[in-house]
Amino acid sequence: MQKKRKERPANPKLVLLNKPYGVLSQFSGEADDDTLKNYIPHKDVYPAGRLDKDSEGLLLLTNDGVYQARLANPKYKVWKTYWVQVEGEPTEEQLEQLRNGVELKDGITRPAEAFVMPEPNDLWPRNPPIRERKSVPDTWLCIKIREGKNRQVRRMTAHVGLPTLRLIRAAVGPFQLKRLQPGQWREEPPVW
Repeated sequence: MQKKRKERPANPKLVLLNKPYGVLSQFSGEADDDTLKNYIPHKDVYPAGRLDKDSEGLLLLTNDGVYQARLANPKYKVWKTYWVQVEGEPTEEQLEQLRNGVELKDGITRPAEAFVMPEPNDLWPRNPPIRERKSVPDTWLCIKIREGKNRQVRRMTAHVGLPTLRLIRAAVGPFQLKRLQPGQWREEPPVW
């Protein structure tokens, strides 16, 4: 039996949203949940992947199911770039662990890119602000992964002793957050 090919939309859309902290990566939720319906006027697009409620940054939405799968499915190995504010100052050994893959409950993570970076330019304040402790420094990391296990980046940094304080997805493949502020969105042509 042949598999039926999915219909592709005549007018494909790709929406880039800077998902604010505290927003669910879906259009529905409980009465007091902040969801995508409060930010995206399109009714025919769906997220290509997810961002946790307590994560911020780039969320891609499309009306093309085939393209959605190519962006979100780990078998296509699309790079996802995260800016991660962690508690502590990482050692080269901790960074090397992140690069080589760490053992999580659901398996070893694929090799990643991980390096210390300066605080991102034009970074918006988070509401509510992160907790800061005067006696414990924090550091910004850039982490790039090609998979998407549940809460993966947070679990990776915790595993090496660097708890995540703030997590912002800056890019998915060729698509970048750029200067989008929280809650803002823009359309871009899909890259097939």
